[in-house]
Amino acid sequence: MIIIFWLSFFIVFYTFAGYGIFLYFLIKIKRALKGRRIIPLADNDTLPDCTLVVAAYNEESYMEDKITNCLKLNYPQGKLKLLFVTDGSSDKTPDIISKYPQVQLLHQPQRAGKIAAVHRAMEYVTTEIAVFTDANTFLNADAIINICRHYADKTVGCVAGEKRVQMDENADASAAGEGFYWKYESALKKWDSELYSVVGAAGELFSVRKSLYQDVPADTVLDDFMISMLIAAKGYRIVYEPEAYAIENASENVSEELKRKIRIAAGGIQSILRLPQLFNPFKFPVLSFQYVSHRVLRWTVTPFLLILIFVLNAFLPRTFLYNSIFVAQILFYFLAFLGFIMEKRQIRIKALFVPYYFCVMNFAVLMGIIRYFTKKQSAVWEKAQRKQ
Repeated sequence: MIIIFWLSFFIVFYTFAGYGIFLYFLIKIKRALKGRRIIPLADNDTLPDCTLVVAAYNEESYMEDKITNCLKLNYPQGKLKLLFVTDGSSDKTPDIISKYPQVQLLHQPQRAGKIAAVHRAMEYVTTEIAVFTDANTFLNADAIINICRHYADKTVGCVAGEKRVQMDENADASAAGEGFYWKYESALKKWDSELYSVVGAAGELFSVRKSLYQDVPADTVLDDFMISMLIAAKGYRIVYEPEAYAIENASENVSEELKRKIRIAAGGIQSILRLPQLFNPFKFPVLSFQYVSHRVLRWTVTPFLLILIFVLNAFLPRTFLYNSIFVAQILFYFLAFLGFIMEKRQIRIKALFVPYYFCVMNFAVLMGIIRYFTKKQSAVWEKAQRKQ
């Protein structure tokens, strides 16, 4: 029992903190031996032609601002194309886009989901690079330049931008917790990228070489993750570029954030099952290590181990060490529970946001795993699927 407890404890610690610490020291060693990786300079003559692809479904409230944002992006004249696909939209989204001759519009009345829309849009992409971004996010002016400069390196097949969560001072637990989470994730991605490759890209902003793009199955939940990791499986690197960022509003509340996290968790399990080749350390020695450490542990065993640690701790010898660990767990979950109560009463105590959000995330993983394997598609899950 003691061995299982400490093994579980180590895995949980490694998943949420240990990997980051270990990665930090690996980067320090690599810099000492080889120096920092040189980022290619952005040269107007060498920057590749690219197409910015936006899949929008009933996004009329964002569309004017989104197009304005896209038209203000800095990039060599004549090298950037804008392509919006609005399949199935029943509001004014296609009408708004059609007013802008600078934007190529693809629209059909039938809705087949975001993945089908992206696949259809890619048939019209003729440039070397395709950049994907969501309709409800806004990019910094130099985002495309900062992304596309990396393609001067022929080993790079995908470049991931940074997601930044916008929140106000009255943000609830979901917003503050999500913001903290993405700051930590951004640090890990920087180090992952410097060591070898980022483990997947987020749909808010990422790009691929058109020649490496591969359609994913229509039922894919995390299409952005799968598209980018299929490129990594071909032996190309995914680079992280924090100076290309997409600003997105935080989830409206914890309930909405929980729905999103459950979908991501189910998509994580689906992706793991569909990418078995990435577990081969002989073919992908560094990528496999990063993949398991950064993604697989979070999406599989860690939430279950948190429960196991708590239960086992109650039956371990009543020594000072084990009592201290048990009390620390009780205190942490008590703070998370207080965060839940305060959020329900709309009382904002930021010190409680992180433990609450941590528990929400791990609960979402448990629910995502259960729903994926039981195939019990609840109304919440079906609604989340339709939003893709």
